[in-house]
Amino acid sequence: MSQDTYTVEEATRAIERYCAYQERCHKDVEEKLKSMGMIQLAIDEIIPHLIHHKFLNETRYAESFARGKFRIKKWGRQRIVRELKIKGLNERTIKLGLKEISESDYMIAFDTLSRKRLQQLTSETDKYKKRKKLADYLLYRGWESHLVYAKTVELIP
Repeated sequence: MSQDTYTVEEATRAIERYCAYQERCHKDVEEKLKSMGMIQLAIDEIIPHLIHHKFLNETRYAESFARGKFRIKKWGRQRIVRELKIKGLNERTIKLGLKEISESDYMIAFDTLSRKRLQQLTSETDKYKKRKKLADYLLYRGWESHLVYAKTVELIP
């Protein structure tokens, strides 16, 4: 849509399509409505409508986000939590989202990612620099520090 102004009804329909395409959080929807030029009064009317008609559900969003970022991007729990907090989700909702990741899948993915990254660090000969590079990579991806340090010592004795 390339029009400049929307009625509340038109904006509601557009945002329903936006939410139906993929899971969204309240913050994403509010930013989208603001970018469409909607005033706060209209936003405060549209968001409850989306929630009531099940277009918007933050628990569903957190579950989908956690599943996707873990499976596709191989992010650890800490990175997922950090990103969900930025999106304005509360602790309870974030915890529900993290339940989508099984402990066994989590540990398998961590081990696989660690070993894959280690194989890429062929140019580094100093074992301490190699450990640091591996640890930095895994920490950036959001894996817990106690897991990262144990794994670097295990893989680079």
